Amino acid sequence: MSITFETVEQAIVASLQGRLDSTNSPAVEAELITRVGAGGFVLDFTRLDYISSAGLRVVLVVAKRLKQAGGRFVLAGLQPHIRDVFEISGFLGILDVAPSRAEALARF
Repeated sequence: MSITFETVEQAIVASLQGRLDSTNSPAVEAELITRVGAGGFVLDFTRLDYISSAGLRVVLVVAKRLKQAGGRFVLAGLQPHIRDVFEISGFLGILDVAPSRAEALARF
């Protein structure tokens, strides 16, 4: 699992690559939380291969922290199998999801 961060105008884009599961979710959560602020935050899942329930928890924690800080949170680039996990869990109904990184950034 690797994460790269980029600031694009008023948003931080965190691009995740690999697998987000119970073995790395605590470290990923800690890394993402350090970047949370009152601005925009995009989690780009274009290169994410797998997400477990532990990974879903990380997404919820980050979304909650951003809401508390007054920031905006958008998920982008969910591959079909990752999107299925979010749909089955009911997260698509409570999170802002954009088809691409560009479309996510346009929401800011």
